[in-house]
Amino acid sequence: MMDKPQQLFDYFALAMMHVGMRYFIVAGSAFILLYVLFRKAMNNRKIQSKFPQITDYGRDFFYSIITIFIFSLVAVLTLRTFADYTLIYYEISDMPVWYYWSSILLMFVLHDFYFYWIHRMMHLPKFYRHFHKVHHTSTNPSPWTAYSFHPLEAILEAGIIPLIAITIPAHRSAIVIFFIFQIIYNVYGHTGYELYPKNFHRTWIGRYINTSVAHNMHHKKFHGNFGLYTLIWDRVFGTLRKDYNEDYEKATEKKGVIHSR
Repeated sequence: MMDKPQQLFDYFALAMMHVGMRYFIVAGSAFILLYVLFRKAMNNRKIQSKFPQITDYGRDFFYSIITIFIFSLVAVLTLRTFADYTLIYYEISDMPVWYYWSSILLMFVLHDFYFYWIHRMMHLPKFYRHFHKVHHTSTNPSPWTAYSFHPLEAILEAGIIPLIAITIPAHRSAIVIFFIFQIIYNVYGHTGYELYPKNFHRTWIGRYINTSVAHNMHHKKFHGNFGLYTLIWDRVFGTLRKDYNEDYEKATEKKGVIHSR
């Protein structure tokens, strides 16, 4: 699909608007609710007792703008310039309704697996400094940290867009739905608050669902808990932190907060 330069620029501007709006609406809403309006009421669910500094928010904003730019560029290249090489379809009637919803689930499975392995890779010493150090500067994350990536990491993170497009037959609207839920869960994982109920981590499904506590531990302690949506791969490959249950209980029972170890 060959678009003229002006058309590509228009699509890029539209992509920037959509990606940016998703980030600022979801992260901004979480920040206003948890860090402003209900800061005192939700204090018993704050994972770390301290709050980030203004400089932390500023850094997260700066790198998030770069990430939005990169995500938008990759989206336009995938969905417009190289669309003929993808499995994206444009008429919902081209596939059964059940498949439409199943394709969204497949995207989550693929993204969860993809993220786990690139995340582990970025923690290797030779990659960490060049890819992942920026994100880990936020040892006490906030909703704004969700897109705070070094440009090289942002490119890797954006790799899920073409990967989905060439492996999963998907309607464009299904991809949009997937990315809306993606940013919602991403922001939740960086809120610094645990929103799941007490003992959720011990339920049959809670054992395999990633939580804000699990990801907060990763930011604070740097090692283990590499998952995005689930803890499945952390459990399968032995990277779930052994102190996860203890810290989840501290956060939801307010016996204490996460400390460095």
